[in-house]
Amino acid sequence: MHPTFPSASARPDRVSDLLRPASLVRATAALRAGCLAAVLLGALASHAADSRPNMVVVLVDDLRWDDVGFGGHPFSRTPHLDRIAREGVRFENAFATTPLCSPSRATILTGLYAHTHGITDNTDRSPASHQLVTFPLLLQKAGYDTAFVGKWHMGNDPSPRPGFNYWACLKGQGTTMDAPLNVNGKLVQTSGYVTDMLTERALEFLRQPRTKPFILYLSHKALHPETVQHADGSLSDPKASTFIPAKRHQGLYADEDVPRRPNALGRPEGKPALAQSLPGLEPLGPDTGSSDKTILDRLRMLASVDDSTGALLEALEASGELDRTVFVVMSDHGYFYGEHGLSVERRLAYEEAIRIPLAVRYPAGIKEVNSRRVQVVLTIDLAPTLLELGGAPAPANLQGKSLVNLLRQDGPEIRDSFLIEYYTDTVFPRVHNMGYQAVRTNDWKYIHYLHLPNADELYDLNRDPYEMRNLAANPRARERLDAMKAELARLVRATKAPPR
Repeated sequence: MHPTFPSASARPDRVSDLLRPASLVRATAALRAGCLAAVLLGALASHAADSRPNMVVVLVDDLRWDDVGFGGHPFSRTPHLDRIAREGVRFENAFATTPLCSPSRATILTGLYAHTHGITDNTDRSPASHQLVTFPLLLQKAGYDTAFVGKWHMGNDPSPRPGFNYWACLKGQGTTMDAPLNVNGKLVQTSGYVTDMLTERALEFLRQPRTKPFILYLSHKALHPETVQHADGSLSDPKASTFIPAKRHQGLYADEDVPRRPNALGRPEGKPALAQSLPGLEPLGPDTGSSDKTILDRLRMLASVDDSTGALLEALEASGELDRTVFVVMSDHGYFYGEHGLSVERRLAYEEAIRIPLAVRYPAGIKEVNSRRVQVVLTIDLAPTLLELGGAPAPANLQGKSLVNLLRQDGPEIRDSFLIEYYTDTVFPRVHNMGYQAVRTNDWKYIHYLHLPNADELYDLNRDPYEMRNLAANPRARERLDAMKAELARLVRATKAPPR
């Protein structure tokens, strides 16, 4: 069942009304004096002129892999996001190579590790982000009509970046209500809930008549808390725990018990980096993790993202473009719900921060729908995948691998190990000087802290999937530790990581 939305008479032009399936059909049918007919004619012309697929990428901020229904959540209502997985492919071992917003967003767009593209933290890197060679830029050069809508978050500058024919961008983190928006170089004052407002802009782009394929990159503010990020990366709310759902979703899940993983709300043992005594900070434990309210409010925010996804799907169905569109749902990284006593920090190399949801719907390119892939895939893989699907040449320096063959059918692993990296920042004192390089295989994870001596961590992921027993100092694990150190060194050399 869909939640109750504001009445059409109260806000007839708002997406909170259009998101209702019945009203969306009615509104679309009469939209702006025959716009649907123009869209359909444009779609037919597009199909005749260019057989390459359209693309929609929905990026959700800080979304854990297990927050969504298709990730196994027991009560989170995400029917439209789940539809992408049900009618496509879901990747059950998808990871962020840097579990931090700005670096991960640059990685997704470029197919490069953070140390290669240079966006290594959340400070204001606006000038550098104007220079990125992104896959939308390359697809634009190959003839695609391209759009960015939402939160760029590589610096606070919301002005248009190269590669986009349509641009509608929040400043920095944006605000939950009545957010200013840079639309094609002009500041526009919007009204209403930010997810709905961004969805309106995305629908505006999707409904444009066109004669060539398109790509829409919709980067939500949700599930990020309400806070301002300054140029030095610092936050107006250092606790960063004010999550604001849309009014229509504020009563969701009121009677639900929040599920917790076995490593949540305890004191981390055997982790020297987390055991540091830091001035003004209490030791990590049950009182330092995410509260039930924080978790539920994040899931309530997710409900508006699911509504948004439903609106995009219906608009594509109305124009006849849905089955010609590669539809991707993913996150930039995860979030801690009290695991190891952690909450807002993200950044660290534990599973809860590096795992992401990833689902792709593309009937023309998927042999078997409602299928799952267990192969390890990474944020660096999206760019080469979409470039191949769009017939655009990929730069020789891309560090990701195309997933096109895995979309078509199941296959072997495409990598045996991967690099995770974080180069420290000053936003949260808890993780200051905890920059690291880490390597993960299917069975093991090794974390090397770059600035903390004798703090490394080694985990047997088969026997210890919740990373509660650090084996780095265990003599019995010495051979494995040496092997993981060697593999990390190999990965660093292979990706030309500079010394830190």
